[in-house]
Amino acid sequence: MGISAYFKKNIRPAVTAARVNSREMYLAYKSQAEKLVRGKVGRFNGFYKFEFHRISIRNQKTRWGSCSSRGNLNFNYKIIFLPDQMADYIVAHELCHLKEMNHSRRFWDLVARTIPDYKIIKKDLRRKGIALS
Repeated sequence: MGISAYFKKNIRPAVTAARVNSREMYLAYKSQAEKLVRGKVGRFNGFYKFEFHRISIRNQKTRWGSCSSRGNLNFNYKIIFLPDQMADYIVAHELCHLKEMNHSRRFWDLVARTIPDYKIIKKDLRRKGIALS
């Protein structure tokens, strides 16, 4: 199932296209997204054992996540609306930037250790974009 179909099927009916990117929606789902992300970071970092400083949940318009040079992990609150395997990929991807701050072969080899089908997931995320509509 593609991202758009997933959103149409799983987002609460009260959420309209006009509210998708609203601050109200962000505030309503931020704590739920933080709980999900912290659980996934804990699970994947149990394998990687990387050091990081802070996890933030944001309302980004163009990114699913990011990792700063200071070791801060940032995730889009909309991650909660993704299928589990896509959310796993985003978390593992950002964690791997703690070791490799680039998209080199070494970086992708790190990602593949926990997300062996990352190429398929990455392609689907890129094709669908971040919009929930």
